[in-house]
Amino acid sequence: MNTIAKLIGGVSMALLSLAATTQQADACSRILYEGTDSLYVVARSLDWKTPIPTNLYVYPQGITKMSSDQSGAFSWTSKYGSVYAVGYDGGITEGMNEKGLVINGLFCKGTVYTNEETSKLPPMSMAMFVGWLLDLNATTDEVVAVLEKQDFNIGGATFDGGTVSQLHWGVTDASGKSVIFEYDHGKIKVYDMGDYRAMTNDPQWPAMTAIMDYWDGVGGRNMLPGTVRSSDRCVRANYFAHHVKPVSDADLGVSIARTVLLNSSVPYTYEIEGQPNLSSTQWRSYADTRDLRYYFDIVTNPGYYYVDLNNVNLKPGAPILKLDTSAKENTMLVGDATKAFKKNPGFTPMY
Repeated sequence: MNTIAKLIGGVSMALLSLAATTQQADACSRILYEGTDSLYVVARSLDWKTPIPTNLYVYPQGITKMSSDQSGAFSWTSKYGSVYAVGYDGGITEGMNEKGLVINGLFCKGTVYTNEETSKLPPMSMAMFVGWLLDLNATTDEVVAVLEKQDFNIGGATFDGGTVSQLHWGVTDASGKSVIFEYDHGKIKVYDMGDYRAMTNDPQWPAMTAIMDYWDGVGGRNMLPGTVRSSDRCVRANYFAHHVKPVSDADLGVSIARTVLLNSSVPYTYEIEGQPNLSSTQWRSYADTRDLRYYFDIVTNPGYYYVDLNNVNLKPGAPILKLDTSAKENTMLVGDATKAFKKNPGFTPMY
């Protein structure tokens, strides 16, 4: 009885927290598909109320980057090559490096990045944060070690008419080890995902796990929540990610992950009267951490495509490559799009 009471109490607190966020616009989803023979596919959707143009870049090893344009900023030189998804051609939303490390940022309205102590630390722009972690780390454990130092202060430009990028992040490496990290009034909190295989937006992770645990008790074969709000999408994604067939074939594994993600995405142009800021899915990505393929799936395109990091020169001195996803010739791409990437000087960060 005590266990049940604690579970109900936890879910009640989570639902109270959620009540304040159901009208918000954020609606991203992220799942981990676990196959066999070391196949892991990280699938995510990017949802927003207005278009977020996103291009793909491949950056090789050996490129020096800056954390910010503010006083006290620091630089680093990339140890690993990566593919980045870059929003507005100015900020890295997510990516995967050549070691199979994947990092995705999702909106989380409870996020507060700074406090009096962190404001004095060297600045790290949101535009470069994911790139910094991918450039220098090969595993989830290495990322966690960097985060636990917390020797930087994160911040950055607003977008879409003044919106602040309040995010939390999912991290998965080639072994499948996954964590979520969130900011709580300037403090970084890292959570081992354990056997959970989905994350969405609000509420923050401890409350979200209470909701998933509740629905796990109900049993997905009997009933699953069906709305587009964050907690419902997370419950559906977590349930189906656990109940689809594990396979070793990468193409099939990505297809399975895609169908799970579709089940928890918000239909394009979906509207609810009285909620003008409701988000819908604009694009999805699928990162195969074993075979180093990064797939991109724009919902208004007839198909989806991938870049194969095994077939790209990532050594120091190699050129930066870009795929302009909005270019007419690229909207019809399907399958292997590695050769469609073109040499480019790189994006200009929106510090």
